[in-house]
Amino acid sequence: MRMTMNSRRKLVIFDCDGTLVDSQHMICAAMQQAFLDHSIDCPPREKVLSIVGLSLRESFERLGEGARGFPVDTLIDRYKVAFFMLRETQVEMEPLYPGAREAIENLAGRADMLLGVATGKSQRGVRMVLGHHGLLDHFSTIKTADDAPSKPHPGMVLEAMREAGSLPGDTVVVGDTTYDIEMARAAGAFAVGVSWGYHPVAELHAAGANEVIGDFRLLPSALDRMFGMTAVPAAQ
Repeated sequence: MRMTMNSRRKLVIFDCDGTLVDSQHMICAAMQQAFLDHSIDCPPREKVLSIVGLSLRESFERLGEGARGFPVDTLIDRYKVAFFMLRETQVEMEPLYPGAREAIENLAGRADMLLGVATGKSQRGVRMVLGHHGLLDHFSTIKTADDAPSKPHPGMVLEAMREAGSLPGDTVVVGDTTYDIEMARAAGAFAVGVSWGYHPVAELHAAGANEVIGDFRLLPSALDRMFGMTAVPAAQ
């Protein structure tokens, strides 16, 4: 069976936190500990979740709101230590959202698709999470805050497209925050928002999402609508 549009493989880039895995409890707990170590009141949970997806530096700079002497560097250090300790003691590392595993495995089995990740996590962190869930080998490209500027800068998507040999019109970013949507659009790619993450659906639409889905089972059809193509069986 042939692709109906062209022979280029399509690139689907997933965000991690809030899209593939639910990290909110660990993120909020690590934030609480980092601020506690500095005897500073931690911002409300809603504000903490609003910056998920950004690099740690960008996150703490936003949370600090330009306050003079706000200890961004040491907050980053304490957050990393707290998050690592939580990972060591948690029975289950950041759990996958319902349907995430099936969606990734099904898309990875299509001969017309390549999968990638663009996340504010470090390379070490995202590879640990994906490896823990047995999904790491499904991704052809992984770009993080170690590799490019923080979202919503398009650098991670541009680097992923370059590595995969994909064009903007052959690329979709799937994410739960406005940073993901803005990053995708700035790179000229399509954007699919997901409703189960950390930013409201209305904000995802306002940021320019081509579609917003409420269930991973809806993703394949959304991708096919954008790419104007039908699924291609994996080569045997």
